[in-house]
Amino acid sequence: MDTLRELLDKAKKIVFLGGAGLSTESGIPDFRSSDGVFQAVKAYGVPPETLLSIDFFEDYPEIFYDYYKKYLIYPDAKPNKAHKALAKLEADGRLNAVVTQNIDGLHQAAGSKHVCELHGSIYRNHCTKCRRLYSLDQIMKMDGVPTCDCGGIIKPDVVLYGEGLDNGVVTDAIRSIREADTMIVGGTSLAVYPAAGLIDYFRGETLIVINLSPTPRDREATICVREKIGEALSFLLD
Repeated sequence: MDTLRELLDKAKKIVFLGGAGLSTESGIPDFRSSDGVFQAVKAYGVPPETLLSIDFFEDYPEIFYDYYKKYLIYPDAKPNKAHKALAKLEADGRLNAVVTQNIDGLHQAAGSKHVCELHGSIYRNHCTKCRRLYSLDQIMKMDGVPTCDCGGIIKPDVVLYGEGLDNGVVTDAIRSIREADTMIVGGTSLAVYPAAGLIDYFRGETLIVINLSPTPRDREATICVREKIGEALSFLLD
């Protein structure tokens, strides 16, 4: 932890790449975990990767939305110490972007302004027919499959399995990573691509990995911290 403090004290332009570990510290379960997979298979007979695929959404929208609303929407979740610490770093002018795989909007709720949401957001939704926009509150109030006044099915603006990432978001993330002198990777096992591959664009000197379990990038890291990311970054809030 002393080394982590020293490295971050020296950093002038930081970029953060994070995953589900940040959300779990706010009480949002990781649907990719063994518990999440078990729940999905037990309730629906198929794993989350199937339930959250574009093909499944198009073929079985009723089942998709039943799973989506029960297991991916946690509107009462609050930002934790990690979200707040990263927002403070940005406010201090030392963090140039948060690149996240999460869709829960907690970085923005904590005060972060420059957030690259690789997998989209639950708070944005659109009609697949006329492209009209809908809020999360609107679709949560609709029973069954949310539909537009035009008759089209409403789809969350989240990247489902089988869909590509938004090119504009990826370009923004890559630019931010290339410009950074320090990169923090936290709360992610770096098992989900193409998000995990974004580290290849980092050209800075200091790579910090904060995760409870080992990652494929540990050998490249300047330092690895085996700690919950909220606890590891909490000193920034002092």
